[in-house]
Amino acid sequence: MLLLSEDQTRDFLPFDRLIDALDDMFRDGCEMPVRHHHDMAVPGEPDATMLLMPAWQPGKYSGVKIVNVMPGNASRGMPAISAEYLLSDGKTGEMLALVNGGELTARRTAAASALAARYLSRENSSHLVLVGTGRVSLNLIGAHSAVRPISKVSVYGRSLEKSQAFAAKAAKLYGIDVVAVDDLGAVLQSADIVSAATLSSDPIILGEWLRPGTHVDLVGAFKPTMRETDDEAIRRSSVFVDTLAGCSKEGGDIYQPLRDGVLTLEDICADLYGLTRKQHAGRASDEEITLFKSVGAALEDLAGAILAYQQANKA
Repeated sequence: MLLLSEDQTRDFLPFDRLIDALDDMFRDGCEMPVRHHHDMAVPGEPDATMLLMPAWQPGKYSGVKIVNVMPGNASRGMPAISAEYLLSDGKTGEMLALVNGGELTARRTAAASALAARYLSRENSSHLVLVGTGRVSLNLIGAHSAVRPISKVSVYGRSLEKSQAFAAKAAKLYGIDVVAVDDLGAVLQSADIVSAATLSSDPIILGEWLRPGTHVDLVGAFKPTMRETDDEAIRRSSVFVDTLAGCSKEGGDIYQPLRDGVLTLEDICADLYGLTRKQHAGRASDEEITLFKSVGAALEDLAGAILAYQQANKA
């Protein structure tokens, strides 16, 4: 069985191929049960959580991502989340590879955003605005650059100092112009794509700031109580999601407007199944504001793990 480290997983998941792999998987489909969520008692510490996210292509591949969320690790100076992905042969059951779950998740998350942007952003989009300075944000630059001619990136975070450090790291990694900004409303006046990956509970991106033609990509705020955009952003946008079942129940940017009557299920234009299967044409005009919300799906992990395994066998 192959054991793929964080570095190997990154090397075997180039964004151009990963985005195409996700496109194929959403178009072709796979079996994807609801993820398993189990609370685990840890004596003397907050309860931990085990997440199991299975998916399979009948007769081809099967896999499961195992995620352990351990709040008590904060006192030990250890990461709160550990994840691995186990890929198996869908016909024989042979276990084929153990893929680093953290790197797989970060890259497939960014790739799903770029897949949506391929359908929903203007083809000449060159200015990317990032909200958030974490691991996924760094990947979002590479992913969006794989589908659009990104030449400038503006970074906004809670701390200007952290944003400046992130900008320097990203500029060195990607060789493009990356700058830290402290006025999000102002920089959005020239944004082609704005991509948010935060844990915010309150809206950061206001609808009144969005100029015609902007594509809004919402990656963070994965709980119903979290939010990265306000109701005005929803009202002004054509709304798309990665999966309708997931976003309508989990992500606050969709769940809350649905709950409050600002948005209806019928108002959601399409999910990634509909876009990849050409059931919806995507962006309709250069003036349209499009908004995409993702919460993640097990089929994305499966597609990434298969690609990493196949690339490793070619190396």
